[in-house]
Amino acid sequence: MVKKVLTAILQTLRGIGAALRSGPRIVLAAAAAVTVFNLLVPIAVLSIARKPVDFFTWNPWLRRLPEYVASDELLEKKFSFLSQMALGWASADNAGGEGVEWSFVLDVPTLGRILATSLVFGTFFALWFYRRRQGAAGRAGFEAARPAGVAGAVTSVIGLTTGPCSLSGCGVPVLPVLALAFTGLSSGTLSLVSQLSRISFVVITCLMIAAILWFGWKAGGAPRPPPPASRRTGELEIGAPTVR
Repeated sequence: MVKKVLTAILQTLRGIGAALRSGPRIVLAAAAAVTVFNLLVPIAVLSIARKPVDFFTWNPWLRRLPEYVASDELLEKKFSFLSQMALGWASADNAGGEGVEWSFVLDVPTLGRILATSLVFGTFFALWFYRRRQGAAGRAGFEAARPAGVAGAVTSVIGLTTGPCSLSGCGVPVLPVLALAFTGLSSGTLSLVSQLSRISFVVITCLMIAAILWFGWKAGGAPRPPPPASRRTGELEIGAPTVR
């Protein structure tokens, strides 16, 4: 039993590794698209539903980051500070000119979550294309996996949070972006939406990881696909003898 489990794990890792090596551009393109999407959609949604964004800045303290890292401050304090540091934020002033209507803060935890999610979806699409080259495109459910991956990438934004400020008073816990887009919600409803947002994000991520493991296991047990046509053509042109 243990041997079978180890064999399955090695087969899965071999399939994932082969897909990543064969399609690094796919991984980078998909990861970059998901990253940009997760960074821009919250601001776009809040600008449309609440008030257009009128302020954006990076944390000016970032210029002192190298100096702080090289300082004699305790490593534990450095890690505690840097792990929660704000990198930049966008906001919109309220109609009265006092306070903030909404704000979206990009901090280290949020950026880490976005990058981790982007890598998950980048790996998924690399495996999808790799399995298609292996000849799995005609199998049941395979074609449905791609739109499912796109839908997962789109809905991954529901896990992002933002500052509620004038909606519920600054100082309260951050809220999901989509919850803040609606006005007039009670505190109980906002709390429920916040919990559902976290649960949905975890479910989506777990489903995508499960799909990666499944694709990786199938890819690791199948023969390696031939290289793309363009690569084969290039190899033939380089290695072909000159006919006189």
